[in-house]
Amino acid sequence: MKAAVVEHYKEPLVIENVAEPTHDPDGVLVEVKACGVCRSDWHGWQGEWPGFTGNSLPHIFGHEFVGQISETGTNVSRYRVGDRVIVPFTLGCGHCEYCRSGHSNVCPEVSMPGFSYDGGFAQFVAVPDADANLVKLPDAVTFTDAAGMGCRFMTAYHGVIEVGRIHPGDWLVVYGAGGVGLSATLVATSAGANVIAVDLADDKLKLARKVGAVETINSHETDPVAAVRELTGGGADKSIDALGISDTLHNAVNSLRSRGIHIQIGMTPEGPAGQVPLTINDIVSKEIDFRGSFGMPAVEFRYLLNQVAAGKVKPGQLVAKTIALSEVNDALTAMSTYNTVGTSVITDFTR
Repeated sequence: MKAAVVEHYKEPLVIENVAEPTHDPDGVLVEVKACGVCRSDWHGWQGEWPGFTGNSLPHIFGHEFVGQISETGTNVSRYRVGDRVIVPFTLGCGHCEYCRSGHSNVCPEVSMPGFSYDGGFAQFVAVPDADANLVKLPDAVTFTDAAGMGCRFMTAYHGVIEVGRIHPGDWLVVYGAGGVGLSATLVATSAGANVIAVDLADDKLKLARKVGAVETINSHETDPVAAVRELTGGGADKSIDALGISDTLHNAVNSLRSRGIHIQIGMTPEGPAGQVPLTINDIVSKEIDFRGSFGMPAVEFRYLLNQVAAGKVKPGQLVAKTIALSEVNDALTAMSTYNTVGTSVITDFTR
């Protein structure tokens, strides 16, 4: 099969033919029809998250993929060859207490296609424990739109709806108008929140307005914390850091009113670079609720997919362009300078 392979960190991916992956009796083989290119892929390509990949190269990234089942293991009972499926990027073991209680995204044995093993920058991907992990894709949802709600959108949905418990009328400030931030803006707007989007780039803020932000702040031109406090009359009810950068994390927490809730979705690099100090006394005295949010468990997908199929949530609005596998290097390189607006989705795996 054809794949885009990382042979050395920070160097261009190599488009080459590699052996198709194999699956065990509990797994399936998925023919990839579309795969988003995510900033998490960029972090992996930069070598910032060696713990996720075992620091082993060559490697195939790509965790925002959808497709059709081409083979099934003998123990798989819920899926058949030809089924259209979306694959959560956090896959649980299916039998631990977390998986059984609907929290497969924090399973102690969680695996992540594209990180734990070779992923969707290729024509085929193996998915383990398919009965527990796969999600059928409604016919009303196209492969491109489904890939557009890969990691960034499903992560934002879980963070906003389940972890953040957003309410209609809440003031929510979202720091970062990249894939996750725009997805969070769209989801929160659909849930009735008043969203303030903060970024350095006017073109990203323009897209944030398009998907529902009621206010936007260019933090290169304005102190965002002061601006949020003025707009909300004292501070936001909830905040999201969608980037995992020290400045945005601090600003997001400092933008909250007393008893506000912060949802941390953006991940930092591993090691000392990812250790971000916070002023704990401010968190204590204001009773700030700091919550982490990671991926989305398979059981929550039906709510999101029902809304997408009904046209109430439109992740396709965030897909800026479709590309060929050979163009993945351009998409990743653009992320190095934050020169991206919306999502790029690979739909042609033949070149």
